[in-house]
Amino acid sequence: MFFLLIPVIFFVILKKIFCTERSKSIANRHVVITGGSSGIGRSVAILAAKEGAHVTIIARDIDKLKLAEVDVKKACINNEQQIQCISLDVTNSEAIQKVFNEIDATNPIYMLVNCAGKAVCGKLEDMSTDDIKSVVNLNLFGTVFPTQCVIPKMKSRKEGIIVISASQAALIGIFGMSVYTASKYALRGFAEAIDMELHPYEVTVTVAVPPDTDTPGFENENKSKPEETMLISNTGGLFNPDVVAGQLLKDALKGKFFSYVGFESFICTNLSVGMTRSTFSDALIQAFIMGPIRIISLFYLKLSALQNLQRKGACKRE
Repeated sequence: MFFLLIPVIFFVILKKIFCTERSKSIANRHVVITGGSSGIGRSVAILAAKEGAHVTIIARDIDKLKLAEVDVKKACINNEQQIQCISLDVTNSEAIQKVFNEIDATNPIYMLVNCAGKAVCGKLEDMSTDDIKSVVNLNLFGTVFPTQCVIPKMKSRKEGIIVISASQAALIGIFGMSVYTASKYALRGFAEAIDMELHPYEVTVTVAVPPDTDTPGFENENKSKPEETMLISNTGGLFNPDVVAGQLLKDALKGKFFSYVGFESFICTNLSVGMTRSTFSDALIQAFIMGPIRIISLFYLKLSALQNLQRKGACKRE
């Protein structure tokens, strides 16, 4: 099966050598991060501070926010940077509108990074109505409302960056994560639509589709995962949030639509690009490798399924 990887390797090497994209700067710019008290959001906040940005982190837990604020301030590279934390429920549209108007008036928001989210796992028939609503409310509306608030000002200034942290679940459905997957697929569609709306105004949209990442949210997610979901997740490994955040920031500043980390995400993203915006180099790669990647993915899915069955059988025998 190695010969199928040759086009992938060839074009990735060509891209690295010949294709470079210009990167924007967030130095002395205002970056707002929801879900910024922990996980990927916290890592993004620290990296933004290291780039010289003014940073506002938003979350509900004030104690976690204060701890994160200390770490973000330590990462600052000059005394002029403004760092603040705000306790806020991002599913409350009225509160979001009020707070975002206030912080934008003080320091115009250049970049919004939506990292607030949660996962409650389980087979659909086993999930409560409250759990279903809470996942959809936070993952979908907790991104839509903040994004809705920043768009008018960004359009009027004809600049800005919006990042939507989705998941690999925005690209592929996973056993035991039906509601979570639905909310993340919705975010991907939402991002595609607003990307088209904002294109004439020089405002870019980036969708991050990280794999399993070593965060407090992932640890909590594991508490409700069915056995089958755990087996599937274990095949993909666990990524460091700093690595994911670094790639997210890099891709967003280059104006890319998708941000991914790792080979699995590379495969899933390029199989799922559809009609989304791409750079010329990415589009060229996708055109050449789509067929081979599809074949690889089928082998991969089959192999993963066989491995899971073998593990389950071994567990039952013990």
